[in-house]
Amino acid sequence: MISTAHSRPASSKVVVDAHLWQELPLNPIEWTAMPPLPGQNYQDRQATAAKARQALVEKFRARPPADDPAVQQREAERKAVIEARKLREAERAEARRLEEIETQKRLAAEALAAKEAKARADAERTESEIREAADRERLAAEEIELKAMLEIEKKAERDARYAARKARKVERKGAIDRYR
Repeated sequence: MISTAHSRPASSKVVVDAHLWQELPLNPIEWTAMPPLPGQNYQDRQATAAKARQALVEKFRARPPADDPAVQQREAERKAVIEARKLREAERAEARRLEEIETQKRLAAEALAAKEAKARADAERTESEIREAADRERLAAEEIELKAMLEIEKKAERDARYAARKARKVERKGAIDRYR
């Protein structure tokens, strides 16, 4: 701590921190005590509470009686609004019920249409499967017939080669027999 008696009065001290200069009072009570709020003793609070209660009583007494025409008119308007609200609510409930019935009808019609479309698709698929099966059988029969024809042709070629070989043998034998 540094005391600066030259520039400051003797009743204060200066606290030096790296970046902070502040004067502190000599008596700690001077800077910690909080002044009381005006009108905040017990009697003042009691008087304020009594005034508030009295204001509520006056407000209640100032209300018009139930048989007053203005009160009866407001009550009638309130009942009319409640009845209109109930009527609108009933209309909305009926509209929701009708909408639900329409939705169920639409869903049933869509389900029926989907079922019919599936049945048509199954029928078309069955017909196409039958055609494809017939085509496969026809192709298989043609393939078998083609293989049989190829086998017959191969046998005919083989038989022709065999006959030619035999004819050459016979010719050779005849030529050998001539020279004997």
